[in-house]
Amino acid sequence: MSFTLARDYVKRGELARRSGCNLETIRYYEGIKLLPEPARTESGHRLYSIDDQRRLRFILRSRELGFSIDEIRSLLSMVDSGAYTCGDIHSMTQEHLASVSQKIRDLRKLERTLKEISSECQTNNEPDCPIVEALVGDAGSA
Repeated sequence: MSFTLARDYVKRGELARRSGCNLETIRYYEGIKLLPEPARTESGHRLYSIDDQRRLRFILRSRELGFSIDEIRSLLSMVDSGAYTCGDIHSMTQEHLASVSQKIRDLRKLERTLKEISSECQTNNEPDCPIVEALVGDAGSA
């Protein structure tokens, strides 16, 4: 039995190393119940199963793709219950994609605005700066 545990289970430090994430990240995901309470050794060390390791990879990859904690919780709930179709997952992904696309449009607008106000700056020792003026905005509209 201990051979199986040694081979199939890892301690938190090893899980962090294998997954490339911080120990605190694993603690956080346990604390918010994205990761289940792990098994423990007699001395109290946490032991993570292959399923725990896969679940952490799922969470980390979802975060890399910009899914929120709530979205990940929904995805995991569907996967855990087995009550999902590919269409369900696709629908959630499309909603997330729409949100990401909107953020990209917003960032492009931000980039254009910053380029515009930066281009008006003389970068010299003048006390008047068009960037400060743009940030202050029109005093009459406040």
